[in-house]
Amino acid sequence: MKYMMLINLGPKARDWQSLTDEERSALQAGFQALNQTPGVTPGIGLAPPETATTVRVQDGKTLTTDGPYVETKEALDGFFTLEADDLDAAIEVASKVPAASLGGAIEIRPTQDWTQS
Repeated sequence: MKYMMLINLGPKARDWQSLTDEERSALQAGFQALNQTPGVTPGIGLAPPETATTVRVQDGKTLTTDGPYVETKEALDGFFTLEADDLDAAIEVASKVPAASLGGAIEIRPTQDWTQS
């Protein structure tokens, strides 16, 4: 089963400048180790939520709004995909994401293959 792992760094890890050199090194090493985990396809980090543009179409007109669609304390900061046997295996990998131990959270979602009939 393939899972999308959505990373919320949390306020502590998101505030990179406030971290000690040791904390920064630990985060970087943790993510590097995670990317070497079997089944993990590394993703990418995202710019902060305030840099987002939200697009809607109403009555055939494209409308844009600066910032995220909803205000949220748990912003999406990055993601990766994981091929795992089951949800328990995905939870095991999610628990190794460095941000999870610094007040962040990892949302796990099974992916859907829309190409199959």
